[in-house]
Amino acid sequence: MNHPLHAQITEVGPRDGFQAERDFIPTAQKIEFINRLVDAGVPRLEATSFVSPRAVPQLADAAEVMRDVDRSRGAVLAALVPNKRGALRAAEAGVDEMVVFVSASESHNRKNVNREIEESLVGFEDVARVAGEAGIPVSGAISVAFGCPFEGDVAPARVGEIASRFQELGFVSASLGDTTGMATPPLVAASVSAVREAAPGLGLGLHFHNTRGIGLANVMAGLELGVDKYESSFGGIGGCPFAPKATGNICTEDLVYLLEEMGVDTGIDLRKLAAIACDLEAAVGHELPGQIMKAGLRLDLHSMDSVRVAEG
Repeated sequence: MNHPLHAQITEVGPRDGFQAERDFIPTAQKIEFINRLVDAGVPRLEATSFVSPRAVPQLADAAEVMRDVDRSRGAVLAALVPNKRGALRAAEAGVDEMVVFVSASESHNRKNVNREIEESLVGFEDVARVAGEAGIPVSGAISVAFGCPFEGDVAPARVGEIASRFQELGFVSASLGDTTGMATPPLVAASVSAVREAAPGLGLGLHFHNTRGIGLANVMAGLELGVDKYESSFGGIGGCPFAPKATGNICTEDLVYLLEEMGVDTGIDLRKLAAIACDLEAAVGHELPGQIMKAGLRLDLHSMDSVRVAEG
């Protein structure tokens, strides 16, 4: 298989994962997890979101997180911004990158941000101006890029059109989001091809959920296409609150394990990452879906005495 030799992982757990938690995670604990993830070698994180605190109370401490997190290690700390007001707050907080988001279907965009797609895209012009004046790059995320739970299939050409608008706005990259786990390898191939044709100058990343158990199969499809940027969540925490039956993101430890076993370097210390995920599970007080955090690495051996001898 011809695939990239290096992949950039964006850890979205501190934003996409934490926002799905019902109980408030203390600010100091959020900061500690971010610092530990950076220490484990994660190069880019969605650290928080500058949305309305009323809409997402879990992330009401966005400014405090950005103020107190360790910025000395060079990781890119991105933040989601919904509009000009959020962009101004993010710029004041000194984020390294802003991320805007729009859905590929009208129905989901209305549920997610209560706007039509065109309204969202026009609003991004204000975000781009604020970010440009502050010297902060902007990336765009396209939700339900592989299928909408309300409308069904999403035309790859529609995803390409949105990516083209991102490129016109001067964004550095687009992330195709599998918000409700509807992606399949053929759909991944079709959407990636459409984006590359419509916006050839735009960076491209993939954001999968494991709702139907083929999140990592979709990563394999992306690798075959030469995509080298992936978004995931430690422990597999998260899930869209505005889509029915949406489960968590693909798990960062499981993704790193797959990539490293395939000879794709990530620069991430997998053992440190698994330990962080185990501590996250204890912090949120419920089981997380990550597999490597439970099973360990392939060559983690056990003593013969640890297993009973079969009888009969």
